[in-house]
Amino acid sequence: MKTKKPLPSWLPLIVGAVLVAVFAGLAAWQISRGLEKRNEQSAYSDETGFSAWQDGTQIRPYQRLKATGYYDNEHQFLLENIIINSRYGYYVLTPLAGEKDEPVLLVNRGWIEKDDNALTADALSVPTTTTTVLGRAGSLPRAGYKMGDAIAPGTAWPKFAVYPGSDDIAQSLGVDVQDFVLLLDNEEEYGFFRDWTPTAIGPAKHFSYALQWFAMAAVLAGLLVWNYRKKRFES
Repeated sequence: MKTKKPLPSWLPLIVGAVLVAVFAGLAAWQISRGLEKRNEQSAYSDETGFSAWQDGTQIRPYQRLKATGYYDNEHQFLLENIIINSRYGYYVLTPLAGEKDEPVLLVNRGWIEKDDNALTADALSVPTTTTTVLGRAGSLPRAGYKMGDAIAPGTAWPKFAVYPGSDDIAQSLGVDVQDFVLLLDNEEEYGFFRDWTPTAIGPAKHFSYALQWFAMAAVLAGLLVWNYRKKRFES
């Protein structure tokens, strides 16, 4: 009968060291996200007044902007899997076209709850005359991981999309798009439910998670050192 060879004595030390590095890395990432959220909240609260925007203008996150153009009523997107108040729904994304050959500006007109009734183009309709739109500089929602097509294939509009990037939308529209999204101001017409305040997970939560990861890394590192010294003493 063969006896199993014991595991190398150094293996637990290596595995433990890797875990310590992983825990420390997760803690550092949480701190980074916490600082990012704190900067977002600061930028949101500091912005006052609406600055005129045109193609090529440099912008800041959550900057108040006013953009002039006309809505492309025929080519809108419904961003799926958006949860607000524990309910599923869609963000309505409508292109705002400006001067000829300029990248279009995507306007997030807010959130609609998902129900059994199919959303039609008429329900999302907006005037197509030239207008000035007020909002804040934002971005497309991001997902840590997604599968399948970002935008549902087919020719029917509006198109359903799951966490698309700017490139996905540009390809679907057949024109370039701006590298930011205008979050429609709460006082603007032709919008839906809007609450753009960046408070989904506050910075304090991220810092709390970071402390937990650092604590786990410290405890594991202490156990590894204690075990290493114990083995040296016994030998």
